[in-house]
Amino acid sequence: MEPLRTIRVVAAVIEHEGRYLITQRRPTAVLPLLWEFPGGRVEESETDSAALEREVRHRLGVSIQAGQLISFVSHPYERYVVDLYLYECHITNGEPAPLAVNAFKWVTSAEFDQYAFTPADEASMNKLLGVA
Repeated sequence: MEPLRTIRVVAAVIEHEGRYLITQRRPTAVLPLLWEFPGGRVEESETDSAALEREVRHRLGVSIQAGQLISFVSHPYERYVVDLYLYECHITNGEPAPLAVNAFKWVTSAEFDQYAFTPADEASMNKLLGVA
């Protein structure tokens, strides 16, 4: 059996006044309508911070500055493995708008359990909150 291919994904943990920015996947996406931290796939020869800036601008129309790595999880799905790197990020320009996501919300960490997150994001959140 062939080993599963690994996809490197980055996500932005953007906090403002005690709330975190989360986005809902589009109905036509893989894992439709699940929630996640904004981000996406790292392209060949692209740095994590460049991928974060590109993906967040594409999805929400804001510029960000990527900070330090705060969490890493590797999550196997049926056809591939996602290596998810979570970075502390700050919005440097613009107001979020749902350009390439179904919706976005600012929520407290206590409200995370009210949203159905992707499995990789859920594992990251558990690690972030010290539950894992």
